[in-house]
Amino acid sequence: MSDDLIGAARAWQAQDPDPAARLEIDALIDADETAELASRFDGRLEFGTAGLRGRVGAGPNRMNRATVRRATAGLMRYLDDVGAEGPVVIGRDARHGSPEFLDEVVAVVGGARRVPVVLPEPCPTPLLAFSVLDQGAAAGIMITASHNPPADNGYKVFVDDGAQIVSPVDAAISTHIDAVDRLDLVPLDASRRVDVDVALVDRYLDAVQRPLAVPAARSVSIAYTAMHGVGGRLMLDAFERAGFDPPAVVDAQFEPDPSFHTVEFPNPEEPGAMDRLVATADVGGSDLALAHDPDADRLGVAVRTHDGWRRLRGDEVGILLGDHLLTHGRRGPTDVVATTVVSSRMLFRLAEARDVEWVETLTGFKWVARAAPPDRLLFGYEEALGYAVSTEVRDKDGISAALVMAEAASHLAQTGRTIPDRLDELAAEIGVHETAQVVARAEGANGMADLAAKLDALRADPPKHLAGISVVSMEDLALGARLPPTNGLAFDVEGGRVVLRPSGTEPKLKCYLEAVEPPGTEVAAARERARARLALLSDAVTALVS
Repeated sequence: MSDDLIGAARAWQAQDPDPAARLEIDALIDADETAELASRFDGRLEFGTAGLRGRVGAGPNRMNRATVRRATAGLMRYLDDVGAEGPVVIGRDARHGSPEFLDEVVAVVGGARRVPVVLPEPCPTPLLAFSVLDQGAAAGIMITASHNPPADNGYKVFVDDGAQIVSPVDAAISTHIDAVDRLDLVPLDASRRVDVDVALVDRYLDAVQRPLAVPAARSVSIAYTAMHGVGGRLMLDAFERAGFDPPAVVDAQFEPDPSFHTVEFPNPEEPGAMDRLVATADVGGSDLALAHDPDADRLGVAVRTHDGWRRLRGDEVGILLGDHLLTHGRRGPTDVVATTVVSSRMLFRLAEARDVEWVETLTGFKWVARAAPPDRLLFGYEEALGYAVSTEVRDKDGISAALVMAEAASHLAQTGRTIPDRLDELAAEIGVHETAQVVARAEGANGMADLAAKLDALRADPPKHLAGISVVSMEDLALGARLPPTNGLAFDVEGGRVVLRPSGTEPKLKCYLEAVEPPGTEVAAARERARARLALLSDAVTALVS
């Protein structure tokens, strides 16, 4: 182990406020764990539009009290610099380290002579997003790693408009974070802490009822899992207030558990993550199965069919929610619906058919929330199971989306139809849109650089065909011609499209595929053609990025 590495570790250790983390560094040095220590000190968690996210542990490249103290001190300096007034609302999930990280944030916010307003512990991210506007806050800080693996934690920042930060705000905050020198000189004052009045939770529960537009549609039988996260209590309260029968819950996954012991990956998108939910729904005779991710900002949906249970893709849930709101929840002629560049174009086609403005954004709800003024944005979604149905939560919200989904399913049942029936009706009206993903994971220390190099090679020499399917055009998203610049490529192909971009939260390249067939009555045949084309595209893209 080199003297430089030991020196860096000792310098960090001298300022780390956590005795357990200091002992962790000692143990790594004593055990001569060079590779592990190097991975903790070969860089620093970078603050960006997703805030911070990484594994919990000691060192600058991990989530720990020192990292949180530095980030919060930099954020407070940024708020002072821009003259932002008001308290700072703070929430946390139930992950490893979250209680300690919240306490660290409270002390730094108080030391900056601001009022730290703390939400009920633990709480879902949508409640934090709602509270920023409700409290007139200068900012909101949510300690969460959302649906990441159990070893991770994170730090998400909302600004005074109630939405997550975007560029260039992230860069400005990062500059202030970099300027924080001595952590032991950061002023601390935990005595300013104010625990939020329970009335705020009631106001949130009232707010998530307002998108509901068919009060008589409450008949659907529901099964639900909180997936070991923090959304369960609010979810049940919201459904009771809306007039639904209590969902059948997956008991083993209802209480928060930072180890997520019944799922390999706590994300409703992942294969197997909803297996216990579907089993509970099947035994209880439920019609609809709803799943939250651990901080309850995403919603997974499965429906009963003649052939068993079917998990819906994020784009399918998006078009169902959009259809219900455009049919029953219209507010006026200036309504806007929005989705991201990697999501299906189904919502665009539906907006055309309903004579509603459609806006495309970059990936991430920080962009979707700002696609239109709050009083005009009727609905926004991204294919990664994120949906915004309320003007009072300027972020994705799995609780309010679950309510609207249950109402939509109930309304269809009243007319003798099912969710798959409605998807077929929409396909006949606006065309079949089949979607899929190809993921190339970064391998080794240079994995992300290798994937970036593959993107650059495609940028310089774009393919003319993919598995015999003509490439009509390529858009380099880094040029920012239509949207703010981001690293990615979008290919329009004959009868579909392909979008490639690096993940913002994980070391992988994500490839989004869509195959489209025009409107018509032969939906089943059109789906088969679209799926065959999608399979060809999938094989071709896999070969491109492997």
